[in-house]
Amino acid sequence: MTDTKSKILIVEDDPDVAEMLTAYFRSQEYDVSTVNWGEDGVRSAQQSPPDLAILDIRLPDIDGYEVAHRLRKDRRTADIPIIFLTEKRDRSDKLQGLEIGADDYITKPFDIQELRLRVRNALNRVSQGSLTNPVTGLPEGALVDEKLSEVLGKDNSALLFVSLINMDAFREAYGFVASDDVLRAISLMIGNTLREFSRAEDFLGHLSPTDFILLIPPSNVSSLSEKLRSRLDQSMEYFYPLKDREQMAKQKDRLNAKLNDIASLKNYKGDVNQLKTELINLKNK
Repeated sequence: MTDTKSKILIVEDDPDVAEMLTAYFRSQEYDVSTVNWGEDGVRSAQQSPPDLAILDIRLPDIDGYEVAHRLRKDRRTADIPIIFLTEKRDRSDKLQGLEIGADDYITKPFDIQELRLRVRNALNRVSQGSLTNPVTGLPEGALVDEKLSEVLGKDNSALLFVSLINMDAFREAYGFVASDDVLRAISLMIGNTLREFSRAEDFLGHLSPTDFILLIPPSNVSSLSEKLRSRLDQSMEYFYPLKDREQMAKQKDRLNAKLNDIASLKNYKGDVNQLKTELINLKNK
């Protein structure tokens, strides 16, 4: 921990949960303030902006969605990481929270160690300026955009795009800790495979937490893609508990990896956003 404690605001109307969270995060050397009403949460955040907010959705006055909406609209609090802590499990509820701009969403009953990791990762992401992914340590955000800008329009670079499919379903079934373990394992597998073919200027980073970009020579695309696809296909079932593997092999929402490539970036003239949109479209086909 640094000398300055990170400030956490907890907005939770259940006194037992609020007291437990306050005591736990203070024991972890965080500066914690707790309120029980949504309006008080908005007011507290505006008067003394925290480094992170944990919001219950079901509050006595305004709900957590409205609290998050107001925080995102206010210049003083617009960039505060928000984690929803709630009994709501419906996918539509989760999507509503994420659309508002929540950074994470955890359902009750929750594992306090899991919540601690989510808090730590969200704070790390802010402190690092979203330049590296807090789970894998790989470049993301502005670092990826900068690297793409360097190679667009050049004929000596190709792109391999690796997407993890159905990670949301895996996370819902096994939790954030397990899904983070998968991301770390996949990132190591991709990195190790890349090193077998690599040059000093080759690059590996995130387009999103579950999407990886590799910038490599055009001559390596086919062989690297083939080897990586084989390794990923062979490994996916082992991320599941032994008791679930046979059943998950039959499910449409099982973990999977999808690879796409662009053999040459010569025809992309510096428009990073256009390239990123095209990659997302390839993933969704």
